[in-house]
Amino acid sequence: MTAAVIPLAEGVEEMEAVVVMDVLRRAGWLVTGAGLTAGPLTASRGVRLLPDTTWAELDLAAFDALVVPGGAGGVAALRQDGRVAAAARDFFQRGQWVAAICAGPLVLQDAGLLAGRRATCHPGVARELTTTPRVDEPVVVDGRLVTSQGAGTVLEFALTLVALVDGAARAGTIARAMALHPVDFLRALPPA
Repeated sequence: MTAAVIPLAEGVEEMEAVVVMDVLRRAGWLVTGAGLTAGPLTASRGVRLLPDTTWAELDLAAFDALVVPGGAGGVAALRQDGRVAAAARDFFQRGQWVAAICAGPLVLQDAGLLAGRRATCHPGVARELTTTPRVDEPVVVDGRLVTSQGAGTVLEFALTLVALVDGAARAGTIARAMALHPVDFLRALPPA
């Protein structure tokens, strides 16, 4: 079973956190939302979220994937904290999946993972993406690094992660069960 951790901080974009958790759990993944601090937090649109645990309580070696959601306030907190960038570097060096959406790729940039790689981010933070040119595609896959543009691309982002790990057929099954049509982007992905 694939295990993924999603770091959560005040100001996280709720769709990018919750939709990713939902889709990955539909795929049978073990998904853990880890707050930078204990207790509930308020997301970017005022939705209250309750993380499963705190970042300090994690055994990061138990996870196969790190997925960084966006949201200006949440990403600012993640960048200031530094533990998520360090984890991203470690995951990447161990050959694990590292993914980020919206402003989240800035955390990967802080970790030194984007230089010389293809990546995307939200257009609103494109000027801050300085180590690689922003690719204007909804989801960009470069090896085990996956980036996406924002809330409007979150379903494609999450399903791409499922397709990369479990195969396009599994992602297609989940997409159809959610009445998401068409799922043509899944055909273009490399086999798991």
